[in-house]
Amino acid sequence: MPNNKHVVIASDLLMEFATDKKQKTKIIALDHLNLKIDAGEIIAFVGPDGAGKTTLLRLIAGLYTATSGSLTVLETDVFNDPQSVQNRISYMPQRFGLYEDLSVMENIQLYADLHGVPKHIRKERFDRLLKITDLNQFTERIAGKLSGGMKQKLGLACTLVRSPELLLLDEPSVGVDPLSRRDLWGIIEQLVREEQLSVIISTAYMDEAERCAEVYILYEGRILAQGTPQQLTIKAEGLTWEVKPPEYIQARKVQAKLLENTALIADAVPKGNTVRFITKAQYKHIPANILSDEALAKPRKPELEDAFMLLLHQAKSNLEIQQNQIAKVEIVSEDNPSKNMDKAVIIVQDLVRKFGNFTAVANVSFEVKRGEIFGLLGPNGAGKTTTFRMLCGLLPATSGFLEVAGLNLRTARAEARARIGYVSQKFALYSSLTVQENLHFFGGAYGLRGQKLKRHIEAALQQFNLNPHDKSGDLPGGYKQRLSMAVALIHQPEIVFLDEPTSGIDPLARRLFWYTIGELADKGITIIVTTHFMEEAEYCDRIAIQDAGKLLALGTPAQVRQQAGLENACDMNSAFIAIVENARAINQKNKEVVE
Repeated sequence: MPNNKHVVIASDLLMEFATDKKQKTKIIALDHLNLKIDAGEIIAFVGPDGAGKTTLLRLIAGLYTATSGSLTVLETDVFNDPQSVQNRISYMPQRFGLYEDLSVMENIQLYADLHGVPKHIRKERFDRLLKITDLNQFTERIAGKLSGGMKQKLGLACTLVRSPELLLLDEPSVGVDPLSRRDLWGIIEQLVREEQLSVIISTAYMDEAERCAEVYILYEGRILAQGTPQQLTIKAEGLTWEVKPPEYIQARKVQAKLLENTALIADAVPKGNTVRFITKAQYKHIPANILSDEALAKPRKPELEDAFMLLLHQAKSNLEIQQNQIAKVEIVSEDNPSKNMDKAVIIVQDLVRKFGNFTAVANVSFEVKRGEIFGLLGPNGAGKTTTFRMLCGLLPATSGFLEVAGLNLRTARAEARARIGYVSQKFALYSSLTVQENLHFFGGAYGLRGQKLKRHIEAALQQFNLNPHDKSGDLPGGYKQRLSMAVALIHQPEIVFLDEPTSGIDPLARRLFWYTIGELADKGITIIVTTHFMEEAEYCDRIAIQDAGKLLALGTPAQVRQQAGLENACDMNSAFIAIVENARAINQKNKEVVE
């Protein structure tokens, strides 16, 4: 039952940040916001990049003081007495500060020292945290050698070394695979159930928000809507549809056609063997000018993400302009990559990579054709990043054959790198440089000079709707992603490698991003992508799933779902978990037989 006590009360909360001291320009991060949050529940903050989610969490944590307004946390004025509040809460930011050269246990002990946890309660507390995070077998492992999912679990354990009254989590599952994400939520829900803990979480995953008691949708520093997941979902009632394209038409092609109809369609996304979409008005039957007779649409039950996307589209009046500006990709290279679409541009045969006695990648083989979107998926620590780095020419293989863009990476790694573009997970931009300066630097690094470089920079700025004078370090996550894409494409590569490019990016920005990717593939650019958003696998022509360095599945999304025994389901998340867990169960059984 909800507690009548409020853990957070915000009244007329205004938060401004100065962007230019000389010109005295300001950004309004929170715009006269009001809210009341009940105790003993899990509350979600969701919204696009720059909506104010992180700013609000930092205010609640007593790390910022608002420009004006009041904020009461645990019945204390947090602006007048932040230390009192900080003594009673725990806060896990997006980049939690683990000490990577210390072991798991040493990190937990250090945070216990920092928080003044009494010695007599430590053993019981540590044992409980290690058990619920499943880290009790890894207490001696150095934190820097943990997988991404295990680092997040350790960060959560360090955050909870003391028993707080309020837990603040800023996108704790960013960059975490579905298995680890499921485990994290199991831990959080167990703590709420057993310790009556109050939790406020910001998340980019709508399926996570659906698990919360109440959801606040933030947009441009204001609360766009709030309520239970069920109350918000009703807002999309009668507007949600799905269509199953014929086998000879790619789902992303149908999605692209729907998104181009901005007058009638609010959103569209591939899911399973269908395309789900939202109309701006209610219909008994979908008009012929929306879909051809070859694809018949039927109503479907709305989900929270439908309501989220609908509300954002209604609030964002210039969305259609942004879609057109970011989606249309021009290829002006003399060597048109759309030729020879059946040619394999990546050939991997018996690829092996060892680090000492540890085998990170074991005898992996596959090919990727020109113009194909190829997804490389796997749990944290599965070997996919190592495979990815070898494909990019950033890491040599221990053995095996690897050819990229017609060049053998063992003998012509530098030449191959000149033909590829790369977008890293953490946006490898120079934060002190402007957008234009970043484009100029990377264009020069790729060998562009003079008028040719100038033309390519101008085209990139227009295509990705970027302000040349913005400092890249000040850009919201979605715009950093756009700039990273612009940098990767400035020399018009044959192949683009995307390493978790949408990690931490909201659903709206992800839609625009994948629209662009589809345009690139249609023009013959080959795309290799890693992602932990399993719904993004549906955009891929083919996907490969790795674990423990081995290839577990390879094929179209439909073929992979079939391998998982879920061919009639439209849930790639469930398929991924089933394939990985089945393989691990077989490996464990084989080990027991050997022993």
